[in-house]
Amino acid sequence: MIIAQDVHKHFGGFRAVDGATIEIAEGSITGLIGPNGAGKSTLFNVIAGVLKPTSGKITMAGEDITGLPPHELFHKGLLRTFQIAHEFSSMTVRENLMMVPGGQRGENLWNAWFRRGQVAEDERALAKKADEVLNFLTIDHLADEKAGNLSGGQKKLLELGRTMMVDAKVVFLDEVGAGVNRTLLNTIGDAIVRLNRERGYTFCLIEHDMDFIARLCDPVIVMAEGKVLAQGKADAIMQNEAVIEAYLGTGLKNKATAQ
Repeated sequence: MIIAQDVHKHFGGFRAVDGATIEIAEGSITGLIGPNGAGKSTLFNVIAGVLKPTSGKITMAGEDITGLPPHELFHKGLLRTFQIAHEFSSMTVRENLMMVPGGQRGENLWNAWFRRGQVAEDERALAKKADEVLNFLTIDHLADEKAGNLSGGQKKLLELGRTMMVDAKVVFLDEVGAGVNRTLLNTIGDAIVRLNRERGYTFCLIEHDMDFIARLCDPVIVMAEGKVLAQGKADAIMQNEAVIEAYLGTGLKNKATAQ
């Protein structure tokens, strides 16, 4: 689905991404891990069009998408969420979802004035789809709640819901577990697995919770100092001495030894 080949992203003399090559297979849930400053989010931003690469090539389903802006990638089915959720806080949860699809007839001033029936029909269809998404994510009871009142985990579920309002093909999730309690993290994990299995979503996610990564992801890619250090199944990554030294620490090393 996605191939990022020999990608570099430099900020002056600092090489945030330094020749990284990754492949994300169609239908996979790929984990991307590494220490802070490893270049994970920068690589995400380059793939998702938020940043232009200094050099390198990115393809999606064989099409060169290098340097395309996020709105063009959105229409191709590539979506990216952020570590800090970006909700419309004064709008309801349902309204946040209804905002997502592009090309709505109500966005045209002429239609809003003279084709109100068609606009209302569109809004009813969008509201129905939003409610189906909320039911899928088990947060339908929050449909009329202001999005700004949601907990961190509920906002992450809302971001995941946004990807369901369009025909997403590949979704990049940046630290979906950050600031989320264990119960909601399990709910998010269940939703990711269901979207992958039932709807064919391809996922790539950055996460520091190794239990969460081990439960969801195959393969797991490890970055350090802007480069890819290792790739494999989660259990093999947890046993990899280079990975342990670079990132995971003695706590996981002891855990791996005990296993």
